[in-house]
Amino acid sequence: MESINTVDTQSQTRGKFANRSLARTVAFQTLYQNDLNPGDLEEFAEAFFEQELPLHEPLLRFARSLVFGTVEKTSEIDAVLSQVAQNWSLSRMTATDRSILRLAAYEILFMDTPKPVVINEAVELAKKFGSKESAAFVNGVLDKVNSL
Repeated sequence: MESINTVDTQSQTRGKFANRSLARTVAFQTLYQNDLNPGDLEEFAEAFFEQELPLHEPLLRFARSLVFGTVEKTSEIDAVLSQVAQNWSLSRMTATDRSILRLAAYEILFMDTPKPVVINEAVELAKKFGSKESAAFVNGVLDKVNSL
């Protein structure tokens, strides 16, 4: 995966919410990596966080809470996603879409981030990392998650 520090340094200067966007991107990439190559998530995540978010303790804490919270609640999140993603099993989704949806669903269901912010951030991740159809798919599924 491309390094966030070299690609998205401009967003680091746009304030707290841009920085949270960076942390969400790093969290997504960590979850994506874990989805494709399950293994020692904690070791990989910590090394990746330190590489991508050096000296940003608040962002490190936020990224950790997203990744480890999502992993801890994966069964509950997957049940919700399976319920709302009509005609799409989780195994049929791309790893990119599945990882974005799990991350955003965790934030919608278990954190107090404003829901429109979560959905918008997920759609932006889908535009950046997914297919042409990913943004609309992610938006539609998360809108249904938000409506529960």
